[in-house]
Amino acid sequence: MAPSFGWWDKDAHRGTPVIVKMENPNWSIAEISSPDDDDDEYGAGEEFAAPRGGTQKGARGKNAKQITWVLLLKAHRAAGCLTSIASAAVGLASAVRRRVASGRTDSDAASSPPEESPVLRSRFYSCIKVFLWLSVVLLGFEVAAYIKGWHLSAAAVQRLVLPSSSGARGLLEWLYAGWVRFRVEYIAPPLQFLADACVVLFLIQSADRLILCLGCFWIRFKGIKPAPKRSIGASEDPESGGEDYPMVLVQIPMCNEKEVYQQSIAAVCNLDWPRSNILVQVLDDSNDPTTQALIRDEVEKWQQNGARIMYRHRVIREGYKAGNLKSAMNCSYVKDYEFVAIFDADFQPTPDFLKRTVPHFKDNEDLGLVQARWSFVNKDENLLTRLQNINLCFHFEVEQQVNGVFINFFGFNGTAGVWRIKALEDAGGWLERTTVEDMDIAVRAHLKGWKFIYLNDVECQCELPESYEAYRKQQHRWHSGPMQLFRLCLPDIIRSKIGFWKKSNLIFLFFLLRKLILPFYSFTLFCIILPLTMFVPEAELPAWVVCYIPATMSFLNILPALRSFPFIVPYLLFENTMSVTKFNAMISGLFQLGSAYEWVVTKKSGRSSEGDLISLVKKEPKQQRGASAPNLESMAKEEPRPRKESKKKHNRIYRKELALAFLLLTASARSLLSAQGIHFYFLLFQGISFLLVGLDLIGEQID
Repeated sequence: MAPSFGWWDKDAHRGTPVIVKMENPNWSIAEISSPDDDDDEYGAGEEFAAPRGGTQKGARGKNAKQITWVLLLKAHRAAGCLTSIASAAVGLASAVRRRVASGRTDSDAASSPPEESPVLRSRFYSCIKVFLWLSVVLLGFEVAAYIKGWHLSAAAVQRLVLPSSSGARGLLEWLYAGWVRFRVEYIAPPLQFLADACVVLFLIQSADRLILCLGCFWIRFKGIKPAPKRSIGASEDPESGGEDYPMVLVQIPMCNEKEVYQQSIAAVCNLDWPRSNILVQVLDDSNDPTTQALIRDEVEKWQQNGARIMYRHRVIREGYKAGNLKSAMNCSYVKDYEFVAIFDADFQPTPDFLKRTVPHFKDNEDLGLVQARWSFVNKDENLLTRLQNINLCFHFEVEQQVNGVFINFFGFNGTAGVWRIKALEDAGGWLERTTVEDMDIAVRAHLKGWKFIYLNDVECQCELPESYEAYRKQQHRWHSGPMQLFRLCLPDIIRSKIGFWKKSNLIFLFFLLRKLILPFYSFTLFCIILPLTMFVPEAELPAWVVCYIPATMSFLNILPALRSFPFIVPYLLFENTMSVTKFNAMISGLFQLGSAYEWVVTKKSGRSSEGDLISLVKKEPKQQRGASAPNLESMAKEEPRPRKESKKKHNRIYRKELALAFLLLTASARSLLSAQGIHFYFLLFQGISFLLVGLDLIGEQID
């Protein structure tokens, strides 16, 4: 006979027992009713009613125990969450510490060995520690002053009386009172003047951005779209070399880009254009013998399959990309061609690219350039590529399209465009005087009266930089070059015969507002003036400057890429973070500093090269008429080569970004004393953004 356990055994299938399931570190609770319980055993709406046959006192006792268990388990879960947060914070701090210890500073040259100088590392850490401790001491001093009631407003300074206390406390009070008086009289007025000037520039640039967006809306509303006067006749035999198929030279400049050379050569050789009317130049500036051999073999393979393609390599590599293009245009056979199409090494034009661009030149003798839009094969690869996609979508969808429709001028993007060779020669050809040879030739052609057309519906796939190091160097070149060009072109613009409004557009909008003022106020206003106003509260920035206008501008920027709307806040913060690089590049280009002439080929990952070659087989694109296509199936079915041992990746430590991160985070803590909510949140998140970028925690690591 089974032993009896009293009332527990008697009511074994009655009541509301509690089952506790422990899943370290979380707890869960389930209440189970017995199978023979009826609905009327519990009062309606009563969660813990007494079971039938039991006393009210016993029910209250059991209910109290259940509630106690629930509360205890809830408290344990809360404690577990706090422990998890603390452990996650410690883990993040240790991960950051390891990454900083294994990183290399941004002062290293590209050709420097991986082993970093211990002296350089020691100095770097010393600077960071000194700046951090100084920020903490200043913040602590401000907190102590606020607690003691020493925090004085500008009005209180006028009737300030030096304290009469003696000793250390009196000295501190005297020092603080002197600091307040000094900042009110000497620091606040010039800081406020600079802040007001930057706000005015900010509003002008915002108005320009708004006008561009309205122009884009008008283009879409009216359905404005450049259309060729004559299209290429589909019935004409392309092998006859009729006038509908003019002679086109295609150039692919490249330098040590073994990751992407196959996909670009394959895409260009599959352009749907008569074989006799097209010639492809592979302009290889590689200094790596292995890369040279690979590209040469690829060219020979396409030659054997009927493509008109040739390989050129310069012995004297001067002038970077401009020198390479200039050398190619000096070939004697170039005079037989009317147009030249340029594609960088990672660009993959569609087979109908020439058929959609070249017809715009027919019966339009003033047209010098047709520019196509870029699209990106890796725009969703990581957060960095998503943010770049937002920026470039606005550039092509809004800036280029509006300028092309209403002004017939925009900056050539250096690739995915077709030039009339006569326009290039009339403008003086390629020059090696700046790092933005594409913008240089576009400005000189515009001064000669040539018109440009931008085709927003013709896309050419390319690749975005996936590491912050590559993106940073690309942006430095893109923002230092325009300032070099502005210094060189300003006299020519003033003396040119173009109209007054075109001169004004070039000087004030194209160069000053969009190339100089934008990086200047973005860096000065949000990275320098705003945190300083937290320590000098007599100078202030209104909330609409800090929050509402930037949010509105970010919303306008993201409209062409609506799928990226969830990234609007990271985009705003990242653009302000990049203002450090852009401001530094602008200053170096404007004053002709050494880094202004730095040219580093943007690192490519080549993620799409293998997939694109195989996709050519699956889609079976239309090949050149009369030419035998390369055996892509055999290439796709080739046994994969054994993977090479991956190189060890590392990250860089960016000192400017880290220094500004400490400044912004300290200023955010200081803003709490004056209860400036919007300023606090902006400074906090902006400081975190600078910290992530400074530790190279965005994008892919580099080899």
